[in-house]
Amino acid sequence: MHSSMRYVETPAAPAALGPYSQAIVCEQLGLIFTAGQVGLEPRSGQLADGGIEDEARQVFDNLEAVLKAAGSGFDRVVRSTLYLTDMNDFAAVNEIYAQRVGRPFPARSTVEVAALPKGARVEMDVIALLADPDGAR
Repeated sequence: MHSSMRYVETPAAPAALGPYSQAIVCEQLGLIFTAGQVGLEPRSGQLADGGIEDEARQVFDNLEAVLKAAGSGFDRVVRSTLYLTDMNDFAAVNEIYAQRVGRPFPARSTVEVAALPKGARVEMDVIALLADPDGAR
């Protein structure tokens, strides 16, 4: 890997399900690129029970853990992509998104897909800015 890039791996989010990193930090650009996170609970490796809302909350918990390990947070997200297996879940997931990401909202795309890993109903990946060198967000 190029010296100005580093990979992120944290046990606070589910381990990668394949040959990829939870996130890559490009120090030179000051950007973090996360892999998609589904609603797997890190300890059990099982999807969060309780329906689309609980699954979506777990997606945000997982992404928050990856962003924190990378040196950022949702307040630094500039771009997100949300994948749903059923657009009828859009309103429920969108409400959780608005609570967790906050204003000003990043640019976003939402895409309906045929299937997601492990039978998940929602997945999200983000691009975020690194925290300022002095630690300010």
